[in-house]
Amino acid sequence: MSTNVQLFERAQQSIPGGVNSPVRAFRAVGGTPRFIARAEGPYMWDAEGQRYIDYIGSWGPMILGHGHPAVLEAVQAAAREGFSFGAPTEREVELAEAIIAQVPSIEQVRLVSSGTEAGMTAIRLARGATGRSKIIKFEGCYHGHADALLVKAGSGLATFGHPTSAGVPPEVVQHTLVLEYNNIEQIEAAFQTQGSEIACVMIEPIAGNMNFVRASVPFVKRIRELCDQYGALFVFDEVMTGFRVALGSAQSVYARALPGFAPDISVFGKVIGGGMPLAAFGSSRKIMQNLAPLGGVYQAGTLSGNPVATACGLATLREITKPGFFEGLSAKTQTLRQGLDAAAKDAGVAWSSDSEGGMFGFFFTDSLPQNYATVMATDKERFNRFFHAMLDRGVYLAPALYEAGFVSAAHSDADIAATLAAARESFASL
Repeated sequence: MSTNVQLFERAQQSIPGGVNSPVRAFRAVGGTPRFIARAEGPYMWDAEGQRYIDYIGSWGPMILGHGHPAVLEAVQAAAREGFSFGAPTEREVELAEAIIAQVPSIEQVRLVSSGTEAGMTAIRLARGATGRSKIIKFEGCYHGHADALLVKAGSGLATFGHPTSAGVPPEVVQHTLVLEYNNIEQIEAAFQTQGSEIACVMIEPIAGNMNFVRASVPFVKRIRELCDQYGALFVFDEVMTGFRVALGSAQSVYARALPGFAPDISVFGKVIGGGMPLAAFGSSRKIMQNLAPLGGVYQAGTLSGNPVATACGLATLREITKPGFFEGLSAKTQTLRQGLDAAAKDAGVAWSSDSEGGMFGFFFTDSLPQNYATVMATDKERFNRFFHAMLDRGVYLAPALYEAGFVSAAHSDADIAATLAAARESFASL
């Protein structure tokens, strides 16, 4: 049996950094990444046979837990029929209909294979529909690794972004403006000076890539007003929050606070694929008619609407639409979060947390951050020590301060109790 250390050393010989997605390398927290051998329900086992209570859930998709029987049965049946056809299937129509049924803001959906693909095509669609070039994103929001979105904010108002990845020429991001999350004054000034050139504003409504930071209701309301006023499109990136924080996704949470609210374009991933590579973007029929083969905005993919992936996604959506599902999931998440809050308070540790549906986040600071700069100012070293203390006690949290956590329907009361016991010991060790 190979150890995690041996596998990591071996992996680094054939894979850059030893991983196929950077955060998996544990560079942010230090130590050796765990190589996972299998998973079931709320648990994962590494190559050494160590079991962990899993709060990553493949970074969100495993809302039912690993290996849910109904999902396994659907995937096995689909695999027997064929892995890929390169032609339309009834199942992809069913999945599109299932998504549309729960999200009133969209009338048509295009299925793709990854969140990055969905995000970059949503921007292309917004530019094609408006005839404009500039886009606005917010520092700390991650929308995939498309060139135009790998941008960091400069100093001052509406500074043109500078690439945060080698291989992205400055001219590629010259039309990307990066503003501060939850800063109403900046978004107003950007529209006042450049509103006629802005194609869209793209946002994570709950930013899960700076741990868990909500867009404030006034902030979302003002963006909606400005987009309407200036003819720009409002894009909700719900790759992480879609069908994870609520059955109607994060936009339904904002619609409760802002009656009639809806984004113009929505981007989905993760849960809609149930763990398979699948994502989507959707909008009104009028906007989606700009896509090829009907319009001039081109997008294509050999594996788009893959029959095995759509079977996995459909089976997952059928389970989460059952009565009481989200109430139960939210209750589990609240129990976990409130227990962590109490344990931190008892230990005298500076701490704040938040959650929605089956998604949660926490910070080693007394108040919840509202933007990327305040997230960066939280106690990273204490987080790293806490992460390893929990990992040593069999609890697998995200190996980076900047990532949200996820609870699944498979987590039992006993799992949450064990997690909180581990947290109390870990807080004491800090």
